[in-house]
Amino acid sequence: MNNKISAHEEKELNPGNGMLVLMITTLLLLAAIAVSIYGVVLIERGGTGSLGILLCVAGGVYAGLIGWLPYMGLKILKPNEALVLTLFGKYYGTIKREGFFAMNPFVTGVNPAAGAGTANTAAMEQPAISLGGINLNSANFSTFSKKISLKVSTLSNDKQKINDQLGNPIVIGIVVVWKVINPTKAVFNVDNYKEYLSIQCDSALRNIVRLYPYDTYGNDNEKTLRGSSQEIAMKLKDEIQSKVEIAGIEVEEARITHLAYAPEIAAAMLQRQQASAVVDARQMIVEGAVGMVELALAKLSANNIVTLDDERKAAMVSNLMVVLCGNRDAQPVVNSGSLY
Repeated sequence: MNNKISAHEEKELNPGNGMLVLMITTLLLLAAIAVSIYGVVLIERGGTGSLGILLCVAGGVYAGLIGWLPYMGLKILKPNEALVLTLFGKYYGTIKREGFFAMNPFVTGVNPAAGAGTANTAAMEQPAISLGGINLNSANFSTFSKKISLKVSTLSNDKQKINDQLGNPIVIGIVVVWKVINPTKAVFNVDNYKEYLSIQCDSALRNIVRLYPYDTYGNDNEKTLRGSSQEIAMKLKDEIQSKVEIAGIEVEEARITHLAYAPEIAAAMLQRQQASAVVDARQMIVEGAVGMVELALAKLSANNIVTLDDERKAAMVSNLMVVLCGNRDAQPVVNSGSLY
């Protein structure tokens, strides 16, 4: 049997005005206390002892056992907060709007992820504050709150070492922008929706990275992790969204924040990149030199400056190529006589 809560099963509550209930409850509680006091006065007078006892008992029972129950049903929600409620273990409803509300005093809020951050949330350094020997910094007061935040949040997991399509180990990190859009599914369909999102992000990252190489040399049309970051980010977002749909989470954006070769092969890959850059530069230099030699020979022939046979042309081409493709400046040799 599938017990998962689907989107259409979410029941949004429209509770009553909490301020009105607070005022009425307070007035009734004060009235009960006043009745109890009046009953005590009647008992002391002795004339109407039975009435005094009745008033004293009725007022005391209400003030001590019944009058405080409505206070338990008062709930306060701020903007972009939700509260999923259960009544004796059964789903009761969800409040998704801000305000001060009065509810059934026996309903309880449910949030398995209360007080728990994502797996890689770093704590901020704060000065030590203690009260009665208790470290207030270490006390997680959000644990007592069962409200679910509907605000946009950011998840940044630790960097992972993953093999790309070519088997090269790379270190990659991502940041995911997300929010809860269905708090009922977030509470009942997964154990802890924050940890669930963190694990699914790591899994999706591994699935995507292994499909692409880190970089290619000489093939600009192939998609790579370094050159196709926008497309990789879109695929990563779709992959994560398909996994966290069950938890009522919407992924707004997923971006690569760190991408590098693993330390054990980083030096070798740097040499490869340098060699590839040198080859590309040499190729460009040679292509330019050949064009300049062709232009020089064409100008000399067109203007009848000098007539060169094949042997002299070969020598001229050789000299020009050495001059144009050399790493250092050419050292000219002046020949005042004939070549032969």
